[in-house]
Amino acid sequence: MENRYHYDLPESLIARQPAEPRDAARLFVYDTAHDEVAFDVFSNLGAHLPARSLLVLNDTKVVPARAELKKETGGKIEVLFLVNEWRQDGSPIPALVDRKVAVGARLFFGDRRSFTVVRQNENIFYLEPNFPPDELFRLLDKKGVTPLPKYIKHSGLSEATLRKEYQAVFGKNPASVAAPTASLHFTERLLAKLEAQGIERTFVTLNVGLGTFAPVSAESLASGTLHTEYLSIPAPARATIKAHKLAGVPVVAAGTTVVRTLEAEAAAILSKAGHSDITGPTKIFIRPPYEFRIADAVITNFHLPDTSLMMLVQAFLLHKGATKRNLVDLYRIAIEAKFRFYSFGDAMLIK
Repeated sequence: MENRYHYDLPESLIARQPAEPRDAARLFVYDTAHDEVAFDVFSNLGAHLPARSLLVLNDTKVVPARAELKKETGGKIEVLFLVNEWRQDGSPIPALVDRKVAVGARLFFGDRRSFTVVRQNENIFYLEPNFPPDELFRLLDKKGVTPLPKYIKHSGLSEATLRKEYQAVFGKNPASVAAPTASLHFTERLLAKLEAQGIERTFVTLNVGLGTFAPVSAESLASGTLHTEYLSIPAPARATIKAHKLAGVPVVAAGTTVVRTLEAEAAAILSKAGHSDITGPTKIFIRPPYEFRIADAVITNFHLPDTSLMMLVQAFLLHKGATKRNLVDLYRIAIEAKFRFYSFGDAMLIK
């Protein structure tokens, strides 16, 4: 990975809890046309957007997908069910485990339910349930815990609080194992304020996996593809995005997950003939140079070093013609100003 995606962050700037209220998070605004940086709070987002904009949000919902299972020997094992990759079609459930487990082993979820490890692909294990697969989400809702990123240590928040705070207020499609973090800053109050300002909104879905936040592998760099994530763009959202884009109304993508969704399906969205829902997998890897077809402005958090998310945002900066500052330059300004980083951290608007 090139040095332009690396920076040093004081541990004190890793946010361990969300802002209270959510829209009190700070907002770093970079106006690429004028090479101007401004600081504000997220509740004033509307002041930095064109009066006529279309805000596109990701309505996925985080599942309490981390659970403690028991091995046949009685030992405990932590499992993260990668429900974002699971199609609920009778296939085994992919999962990450925190210690060695052999193919053929049984893992117990309570007294009556268990899984058999049927295969392994590098660090991903595939678990076959001995119960109806559609029960998994109910079990996780009852016994699972919120898969807060490991770099957030000692948040001090209860599980009940995490289930509320590590979740967008508009999340409704449960299938993610990580939150689309730009969504976490929105409140019902702010959404109403933006609507009153004339900023329309629509929703797409991208089910988020841990691969989003992982360092970029040599294989991804060589293949030009990333981990698989599943997306959905309902027909009404598709029509709304197309109409606004063709009318020259700025499209504001709330988060890198929304950017991936829009750009992965840009051709289909803008198609003359398309009127149906768009669903399916994407492996799109957005990195410089990249010509964005849908997103005109991006709301995003401050991301981990050396990740595909940093590459995506850097590609957007270059697309906007921002050659005077790269993303690490902006991050250094944010660090100097003590912005809070990562999932519960502050936000950035690039326009």
